[in-house]
Amino acid sequence: MIDMYEIDFAHLKRIVNETNVISVEGRVSDLIGLTIEVDGLKPFYGEVCLIYPNGMDSPVLSEVVGFKDEKILLMPLGQIKGISPGCRVKPTGKTLRVRVGDELLGRVLDGLGNPISGDPIEDFIEVPVSNMPPNPLKRPRINKIMPTGVKAIDGFLTCGEGQRVGIFAGSGVGKSTLLGMIARHSGADVNVIGLVGERGREVKDFIEKDLGEGGMKKSVVVCATSDQPALVRLKGAYTATAVAEYFRDKGKKVMLMMDSVTRFAMAQREVGLATGEPPATKGYTPSVFALLPGLMERSGMSERGSITAFYTVLVDGDDFNEPISDAVRGILDGHIILSRDLASQNHYPAIDILNSISRLMAEIVPEEHRDLAGELRSVLSTYKNSEDLISIGAYVKGSNSKIDKAIKYIDKLNAFLKQGRDEHIPYDNIMKEMKSVLS
Repeated sequence: MIDMYEIDFAHLKRIVNETNVISVEGRVSDLIGLTIEVDGLKPFYGEVCLIYPNGMDSPVLSEVVGFKDEKILLMPLGQIKGISPGCRVKPTGKTLRVRVGDELLGRVLDGLGNPISGDPIEDFIEVPVSNMPPNPLKRPRINKIMPTGVKAIDGFLTCGEGQRVGIFAGSGVGKSTLLGMIARHSGADVNVIGLVGERGREVKDFIEKDLGEGGMKKSVVVCATSDQPALVRLKGAYTATAVAEYFRDKGKKVMLMMDSVTRFAMAQREVGLATGEPPATKGYTPSVFALLPGLMERSGMSERGSITAFYTVLVDGDDFNEPISDAVRGILDGHIILSRDLASQNHYPAIDILNSISRLMAEIVPEEHRDLAGELRSVLSTYKNSEDLISIGAYVKGSNSKIDKAIKYIDKLNAFLKQGRDEHIPYDNIMKEMKSVLS
């Protein structure tokens, strides 16, 4: 007896319809700087294409970044050696995607999400690096405190779970050290750290010195060093955010730290200028200021988990009103200013309390904490305004009660604001230590 099998014609028809039986290829026609011009293709913006250099086995990944007349403009996601006129170009029909999974914890990835430490990732799912931010009406309100383990922040600039904060500083003032302290001692379940445009030497320094073995166990580091193509540096920021979104959607409390937004903006400026975009403020193209909110709005609260984000801004010439600083400050929920003057006095972390603010602190801390922080801010402000008179001996004790109080407590307050790199202060002890300043 012959077994009869039922043929699912609907399934076969669906397979036939989804099968691409025509392979379309283009050819490289020109290369100017980092922009590759291609004829014969009609891909969409952001599509990944494969360029096959002459004499090389592996193709070069590239992405569609613009159109010019009948030509397609590509930028490489790798080295462009070997590319010449006539090289074959094949579209993939997809945007850039990254592999994510629990195996990423404790690993270091490149700007495209490929592991550069340890074995290949086996248990993973693929997600696009560019996603839409959560629906604003479905974001829960921020009402829980996210401890950072840094006294100056937890005491005076308390952050909420899902808050986005900028760390603004010039070079060499202690941004990386502060990020390492937060990564080791915060109350987050997972850290995702994006090192965008950093020096290659600093990557290992940050992992071994600032992050340490304890911090690395619950962290994923994404690094796109300064020698990488502009598009890879750009994608490094998106890759780190996509990894953070994966852990957030699993219900985790994620700490996303990106160093730095300024180099992300510089990378987009390179891409924009290469594709013919006109320069605007200080040479930054309009697309820079369009991409910044799109990147940062992806962090925050969601229905399943949260991404608390710290974005560092490398302030050009210590000008805190330069274009990127000004734009980022308007997007985020608070800013922490690191002072070069405090750093020169060996005051670390060099946080300028008076010029820093957490926009959500007043809503999430108890009233007693809020009042105590305000009183200590007043002491700091009063002393700063009268410091010149006090230093030259022109102030007479008893002339002003507020100045007398500031002189009495300033040394204890500065001692509270200082903290060693390996020193950890639990959030539950912050109020007690703040009260001791005024005792």
